[in-house]
Amino acid sequence: MSRAAIKKSRKQESSIVLVLIALFKLVKALALIAVGVGALKYLHKDLAASVLHWVNVLRVDPDNRFIQSILAKAFSVTPKQLKELSAGTFFYAALLLIEGIGMMVRKHWAEYFTIITTGALLPLEIYELAKHVTMVKIFVLVINAAIVWYLVVRVRSRRSRR
Repeated sequence: MSRAAIKKSRKQESSIVLVLIALFKLVKALALIAVGVGALKYLHKDLAASVLHWVNVLRVDPDNRFIQSILAKAFSVTPKQLKELSAGTFFYAALLLIEGIGMMVRKHWAEYFTIITTGALLPLEIYELAKHVTMVKIFVLVINAAIVWYLVVRVRSRRSRR
């Protein structure tokens, strides 16, 4: 295989990885936007009543320990907390949209931006994982750490070629 063919193959692989990272960021952004809209939807409604309604519709045992925990949290949520939750999720969703769209259109600044924002949030993810271990948290932490590692290696190799 010629040197040009190897270089082209590596570039295609790297493009696929960037698209996958961008799609991951965009899916997370859409999920956060849904959470933010959901929080705003319940701003002037009784969240606890809605949770109780769904417990009855889904025929879940209201005496279940897990359901009791959800109900206790739902009864204690204030409108201020819902506003803060929605503001935080929209802000984080905006960061993810910037990262995802920037990488989708192959902007170098998006790689740097993603390294900084994703890397800065890794300690928070580790802290949350230490509080309560779940497979989803482990998966997201591993994926985000791999993204940061991949982009750092990519940026450094691009710099060394110059």
